[in-house]
Amino acid sequence: MAAFEFRSPYLLSLTFLLLLLLVLSFSPFNKSSFSLINLSSSSSKTPSVPLHSNLTSSNQYVSPSPSPSPSQSHSQSQPPFPSPPTSIVADHVKEKSNTSQIEEQLARARAAIHKAVLTKKYTSDRREIYIPRGSVYRNPYAFHQSHIEMVKRFKIWAYKEGEIPMFHNGPMSYIYSIEGQFMDELDSSGKSPFLARHLHEAHSFFVPVSVKRIADFLYDRPKPHTFHGRLVRIVTDYINVVAQKYPYWNRSEGADHFMVSCHDWAPEIINDDLKFYKNFIRVLCNANISEGFRPGRDVSLPEYNLASGTLGPSRLDSHPDERPILAFFAGGAHGDIRKFLFEHWRDRDEEIQVHEYLPKGQNYHQIMGQTKFCLCPSGTEVASPRVVEAMYAGCVPVLISDYYALPFGDVLDWSKFTIEIPPKRIPEIKTILKAVSHAEYLKLQKRVMQVRRHFELNRPAKPFDVFHMVLHSIWLRRLNIRLPD
Repeated sequence: MAAFEFRSPYLLSLTFLLLLLLVLSFSPFNKSSFSLINLSSSSSKTPSVPLHSNLTSSNQYVSPSPSPSPSQSHSQSQPPFPSPPTSIVADHVKEKSNTSQIEEQLARARAAIHKAVLTKKYTSDRREIYIPRGSVYRNPYAFHQSHIEMVKRFKIWAYKEGEIPMFHNGPMSYIYSIEGQFMDELDSSGKSPFLARHLHEAHSFFVPVSVKRIADFLYDRPKPHTFHGRLVRIVTDYINVVAQKYPYWNRSEGADHFMVSCHDWAPEIINDDLKFYKNFIRVLCNANISEGFRPGRDVSLPEYNLASGTLGPSRLDSHPDERPILAFFAGGAHGDIRKFLFEHWRDRDEEIQVHEYLPKGQNYHQIMGQTKFCLCPSGTEVASPRVVEAMYAGCVPVLISDYYALPFGDVLDWSKFTIEIPPKRIPEIKTILKAVSHAEYLKLQKRVMQVRRHFELNRPAKPFDVFHMVLHSIWLRRLNIRLPD
């Protein structure tokens, strides 16, 4: 049989081209994406604690194990406190994406926290000014290392879009002041070390909207029913603008974005489009679980009532053995819980001093400093500035509320430094407080003095103060997701 020969140079070129395409079709260089393979062991014995759990024992801690991003399958299980994932990638890939770099930073943070839990030792490249220890913390080792990692790594981009007065500006005094103070510290001042220099460096994104300022300028008293729709549209339109301009909202479906507000109406923003906002983090004073607050996603913000030009109430606290008043409250009759409190205790008892209006000539904070137990009943909304005021006065807070998600519950065990009385037991307040032994009271009061640093407002912010604690709550929620590359 005659041998086959290539008679034409055109036929030879065509044959060579076909062979080249066949080889390339099986080449690893033809891959459009590469899978990241997590080689960390899933058999760790460290318990994985749900982020929203406030009922864990003192040796447990919120697990910073990442969940898949909202766009990934929710059925994937993740080991608690995983080691940084090992990536198997083709050699020719020289540069990692910004997302990959950010996720590897977070993986190293998770590994450091996991190590601290196992070894009960922290690792830091700077001198630590405070070492969290004691029963007030759910897991002091995990919290301390997590705070170290946050200060070392966490970067936030505050969106620049929007104009004053409704954006980048908030109240700095009186009942909603924490909203403006936080916004000024993180956004307006431009000096926070947590601010990212570039968008691609950011782990989280701040939506700098002030619900209080929107209410100040747009609330129409003759037509109050129109305000809700206007509020929702302003915030949603703003997010749509940044979502169209940048890829970050769509990348995470809002899971790494947050807003901060102390206004009573702030929770309403998501109600008209729950799907759009399902992953959005709301940092709220009005942290009412019965009204849609999600402890695993949202963050509870302590409420302050700052006098103009101050960062907190006067500290007029007395020694625990020099506090002659058993319990004290003075405030307006807002809400059913306070009305019930006044019905039973208003101006009736020398030991349980309850007033709607403080008697003339008396100093509110001085009386708190002379009181063992400060009553903190919810008003129209669940939060009250009296919780923070009690701590400043070294007074043990007595929490009287329903459905209140307490601030920093991922880290702090509130049962160790407060007393909780259900509203239905208001008539028994005196009996309950009298049953607390002096030794137990001294323990509670000492722990109040310990956790007080976490509710102090400083400008500029300082480690472990309220600004850092709020950011730490956001940081934990960022650790708990992993973005797709």
